[in-house]
Order: sequence, then C-alpha cells, then structure tokens
Amino acid sequence: MNLTISHLRDAYKKQTLTPEQLVDTISQRCQQFKDHEIWIHKLTREELQPYLDNLKNKSVDDLPLYGIPFAIKDNINLAGIETTAACPAFANTPESSAFVVQQLINAGAIPIGKTNLDQFATGLVGTRSPEPWGPCKNSFNKEYISGGSSSGSSVSVALGLVSFSLGTDTAGSGRIPASFNNLIGLKPSKGLLSMSGVLPACRSLDCVSIFALTADDANAVFEQAAVYDADDQYARINPFENNHRHYGLPEGAFTFAVPQDDQLEFFGNDSAQKLYEDSVRGMQALGGVKQTLDFTPFLEAAILLYEGPWVTERYVAIEKLITEQADALLPVIKTIIGSGEKKTAADAFKAEYKMQVYRQQAKLALADIDFLMTPTAGTIYTIDEVNADPIKLNSNLGYYTNFMNLLDCTAVAVPAGFLDNGLPWGVSLVGTAMQDRKLLSYANRWQQSSKLNPGNLDFTLPDTSAGNIDYSDYVELIVCGAHLEGLALNWQLTERGAKLQEKTLSAESYRMYVIEGTIERPGLVRDYNNGKPIEIEIWQIPRQEFGSFVAGIPAPLGIGKVETGDGRWLPGFICEGYAVEGATEISDLGGWRQYLSNQ
Repeated sequence: MNLTISHLRDAYKKQTLTPEQLVDTISQRCQQFKDHEIWIHKLTREELQPYLDNLKNKSVDDLPLYGIPFAIKDNINLAGIETTAACPAFANTPESSAFVVQQLINAGAIPIGKTNLDQFATGLVGTRSPEPWGPCKNSFNKEYISGGSSSGSSVSVALGLVSFSLGTDTAGSGRIPASFNNLIGLKPSKGLLSMSGVLPACRSLDCVSIFALTADDANAVFEQAAVYDADDQYARINPFENNHRHYGLPEGAFTFAVPQDDQLEFFGNDSAQKLYEDSVRGMQALGGVKQTLDFTPFLEAAILLYEGPWVTERYVAIEKLITEQADALLPVIKTIIGSGEKKTAADAFKAEYKMQVYRQQAKLALADIDFLMTPTAGTIYTIDEVNADPIKLNSNLGYYTNFMNLLDCTAVAVPAGFLDNGLPWGVSLVGTAMQDRKLLSYANRWQQSSKLNPGNLDFTLPDTSAGNIDYSDYVELIVCGAHLEGLALNWQLTERGAKLQEKTLSAESYRMYVIEGTIERPGLVRDYNNGKPIEIEIWQIPRQEFGSFVAGIPAPLGIGKVETGDGRWLPGFICEGYAVEGATEISDLGGWRQYLSNQ
C-alpha cells in the first residue's frame, strides 16, 4: 500500500478513496502482521468512528492531514484508550489526548492504535515488552530486533499500516527503529513538540519523535505537531528560521563532518562499515565537502546518559510503581531504572558541570558545518542475541545516539541501503537545536538521490514536492565606501563577524557621488545610459547580524540590490536619488578609495 500523505490526499481529492474505506483496508491488513506484535491496542471500528465523523462536511483542502492514518506509541495519551507503557500494572485511561496528538487529530489525522514499546521507553531494542505482547519484530526479518523503544511505531509505518507514527526519543528511540526499518526518523529539537500527556522517561530530555516514509511526510507532520504548548514547562517557540518556509530541496555545495576513523565503531559488522563508507562517498557526490571532527565530547556525553544521574529522572517518573510494585517491571527495566535511586544531588551537579563542557565543545564542533553524519547504529542484532546479553548490546546500539538530547542537538535518521543479511541500515544527520527544517531538507536531498523504496513496501519513492532552497549562515553584502577593507567604518562589519569574500567591480551602470555631511559618504545610484563600473567589495555577514547592521545605516543611504560586473544581484549600498542633486560626481575615478587618495 502506498500510504504517503501526498498519495492519499490525491486519492481523496479524486474521490477514488474514502477514509472509511482506508481504515477498513488497514484493519484487514493488520491481521496479516499479527505475529510482529506491533499493537498494544488497535482501535475498533466503533472507536474509530468519532475520528471519521470529524471529517464529515470537511474537505481535503480544509485539513492538511485529512484522513491520514497514524499510530501512537503507548506512552503517549489518546483519549479514552488505555496508556500502558508496556506495563499492565501501570495501565490507566486518560480523559484527554496528549497535546501533540490532539494537534494531529485537529488537522484531520486518524489514530489507528497504540503501539508496542520497550517498557517505560527504556531501551533501543524493541524486545523489552512483557506478555501479552512480547518483542516487536523487525519488518524485514522477524528473527531480528525492530529497534526500540518506539518499536511498534516504526514497524507499523514500514509495513504500510499507517502513514506516519509518533514515538519518543530520549536516547535514540526515534532513530534506531527508523534505521532498522528503512524509514525517516525525525528527533526534533527539544521543546518543539509538546510533552503534555506523554509519560516522561527523562522529563528534561524527552522528545516526541516522528516516523515517516519520506522526508516530505515527516515535514508535513512536523508542521502540524510543532505547536507551542504553554502548559509544557520545557516548551520552546519554533523560530522563524526553522518554520515551514525553510524546508525544501537544498541546492549547491555544503559541508558535512564525520567522526575520526578511530572513533567509529561497528562492533564487528563489516557490512555496516562498508555502507557507511559508501554513504560518505555518496554525500560527497551530492556536493558535500567532508570534514573530520573529534567525536570525543559526543561520546563522553553519551556515557553519562545512563551512568550519570539522568537515570534518576527515569526513577522519578515511575517512583510509586517501582517502590510499591517492583515486580511489575521486567527485570532488565528494574535494574536500569532502579539504579537511579542511589544518585545524589552532588552526583547531579558534578555531572552537569561535565556536561556543560561537552555542550560547548559540541556546539563549537558543529558551528561551521551544515551537519554531522554518523551511522545511526553501528550494527543490528537478532532477538535471541539481545535476550542473551540485553544491557551490553543495547548500550552498543546507543553509541551514536545517546548524546543527542544531553547536548541539545536535533537529528534525522535516513535510509542508506541494506546490509549483507538483507536488513536495512541508515545514517543520521545531526545539527544543533532549531535546525530541524535544514536537516529534513538535506534528508530529502539524500533520499531523492538514493531512490530507495521506503519501508518494506513495494512502491517507488515519490518525487519530492518541495522547491529548491539555499542554506547559508551568511548574507553576501556589497560595500563601496567607508565599509571597504581598512577604511573608517569597516569595524562595523568585522566586529559582527563578517568576512571579506572578494574584491570586484559593479556592472557598468552605476554613478558615484560625494554626499556631504558631518562625514562624507559615497552615494551609488544606477544609470543604465551613463554608468561606469565602480570598485566594490563583497562581504559575508552573519545572518543574525545583518538586521542590526542595516538598522544603523543613516539616510539617504540604504540597502538595495546592486548588480556586479558578472551579472549577480546582491544586497548592497545604494543612495536615494534626491541626495545626489548638485552633489560632486566621482564616477570617473572608479571608486571611493580613489577619491580619498586624491584628497
């Protein structure tokens, strides 16, 4: 089944499909995959009816997710349906849906069910679910793990039972399952998707994550889900540079980094290592300029997630249950979460001091690249292998993921091919917080280039509907007077971190005048008939500093578009026409430097 959002919306518009027909087909299809242990609770037709009724008298154009089926990890509330977190003793029935779930329903999406998970979202394997559910099996090979903790959420998308799903991601639970099931896995910036109505694992670190078949779909869901929730104490407002206008298909060259060779770990999986090396070459073929960074602060931060005091947050989240009904937890979960009881406030402060060092080091390492590319996981295991050594192998899987929320990063997991054993495998694109749209865009470019069929489904990856987009942290600015290198006002650029890009000439259609005042300034005006080439410089000024620079420019000067000698139109200094009436013209001198040297 092709359940991509664009395909379903097109079918609804053409009236070749109705939401009722779709959910009935999905219900039948779910029976084919019962032994994958995807669902903790699949909604009955009666339970689905209110969501179908919600679509009546509304059109596809009214609702961006009209009739789009989705799955919900069972630590996220859906009104009237038990939330279990894969622990029967914990089960409770919420009266209202989680904030993020309600945003999706308001946009027209239909919840199909609550999905299996590693108990209390503790694990990266998908095997830590007790009876009556049991391990959630990989969508390609049932002998292998699906990845956790958001196991059922990923497999439901990969097998074509829903268009997208919600997971959570504290240590990698939104990315590991994406890698193992050939999906896009978005771990958003902390605070952008509300955690209200979500059972916390580590409240200060948790994220709701999104699994989708395509980067376009992940972006469409993110747009509806990333709504500010004033009742979420960790909520953050999505800035303009991360809104829907900043998603697309990136053009041109870009810079990406990889860890040093001796810091890469594949746990003996030569096939995974080869796929990663192929992926690096593939990214270079797309125009990426590769750099190498020291992965040490990321690795050191990752160790602290479970060995440091943050595990105490997991203890706090279920303190009543673990102290009063400890036997209700799986032994491995009780061991991991129980270790948080003995951490002290001194431990917490000492670890936080270390973490702040790692945050600064990581921020510096990521500052001058578009993204870091790592394996999503170094290898994959069978269910039997994980059951035989549950803690060590789970830790191996978090090698490239556990640091993410501690360092306030965001990431997108993308498919990168198949291992020799036939299982899917992927890489992750990593950046600092609030770069979700940028990373999704590069994921889109990668996915469109690789052309891998999404999930375990037999349909061709659709072409992206996104337009081209350019990412740069700098604005190219043309200067022609006192801001030229070495002149009186050049400090206004350099102190803002601007860098000289090139010295060149304008098009042969400009005239320059001396504007009298307390300080003499050049006035550049366009004259198609009598103009001459004028000496200019092109500076790169950081985007965040551009506004304050422009605000300080006095009349009659301003910033407009100036044409260079080779035909580029860039922001640059111009002058209002009234100011040059009666002014001294210096066009024949060729520029402001020449005028100053003649004084």
